[in-house]
Amino acid sequence: MKLIKDKSFGGERPLFALKDARLENVTITEGESGIKCCRNLEADNCHFYGKYPWWHVDKSLITNCYFAVGSRSAIWYSNDMTMRDSVIDGPKFFREMDGLTLENVKINDADETFWKVRNLNVKNVVLRDGTYPFMFCENIRVDNLDAESKYVFQYVRNAEIHNAHIVTKDAFWETENVTVYDSVLDGEYLGWHSRNLKLVRCHISGEQPLCYVDGLILEDCTFDAASDRCFEDSTLEACISGDITEIKNPRSGHIRVSGRIGRITIDENILAPADCVIEQDV
Repeated sequence: MKLIKDKSFGGERPLFALKDARLENVTITEGESGIKCCRNLEADNCHFYGKYPWWHVDKSLITNCYFAVGSRSAIWYSNDMTMRDSVIDGPKFFREMDGLTLENVKINDADETFWKVRNLNVKNVVLRDGTYPFMFCENIRVDNLDAESKYVFQYVRNAEIHNAHIVTKDAFWETENVTVYDSVLDGEYLGWHSRNLKLVRCHISGEQPLCYVDGLILEDCTFDAASDRCFEDSTLEACISGDITEIKNPRSGHIRVSGRIGRITIDENILAPADCVIEQDV
C-alpha cells in the first residue's frame, strides 16, 4: 500500500483515481473533489476543508480525522467504509452508500446526514443540530446514539436501535420494521404512520405519540406526563409501566397499564373495528 504522509493538496481532484494508498497527516485544502473515484484507501489524522472531498470511494478506513464546515457533502456514493474516532463539522454527509460503519464519531451539523444508506452500523455516535438524519436508510444497527436533531429516522426500513437518547421532533415517521431498546425518545408526534414499530423499555416524552401506527408493540415502556392523546388510530399490543396521561381512540389491540390512566377518550372519530381492550392494574 502506497504511503502519502505530511502533505497538503488543493485545487480540483488532486488525488483522483487513487488506489491502494494510506494517507497520514494529509490536508485537503481549498477546491473540490480532493479524493474521487478511488479504491482501497486508509486515512489517519487527516484534515478536510474543501468541498466534496470523498466521493465514489470504495473500501476505505478513516480514523482520527477532521472534516471542517467547508467540507459539506463530503462523503457520497462510497461503499464499504469504516470511520472511527473522528469529528465532522460539515452538513450533508453520507449519501447513497452501502456498507457504512461509524464508531466514536461526533457530527456537529447533522443536517440531511445519512440519506439512502444501506447496511449502516452506528456505535457511540453524537448528532447535533440539523434536520432529517437517517432519511430513507435501510438495514440499520445502532448502539449508543446521542442525537439532538429534528425529524430523526424518517422513512427507515429494518432498524435495531439500542441505548439511544434522542431529543427531536416527528421521529420515526413512515418507518417499517424498527425496534428500539432501552432508549429515551423525547419529541412530539413520535412514530406516526409507521408499521411494525416495537419499543422495549423505552421512556417516551412529547405530545401525541404513536398515532396511526399498524402493528405497534410496547414492552415495559414509560410515558412522560405531557404525552397526551396517545395511540389514536393505531393497532397495538402494549404493556405500559406506570401512569399514562391519555389514551385516545386506539383502533384495535390490547393495552395494559400498571399505573393510572388519566383519561380514556373514545369518541365518534374512532375507526373500525374499535375493539381495543384497555386494562389497568391499579
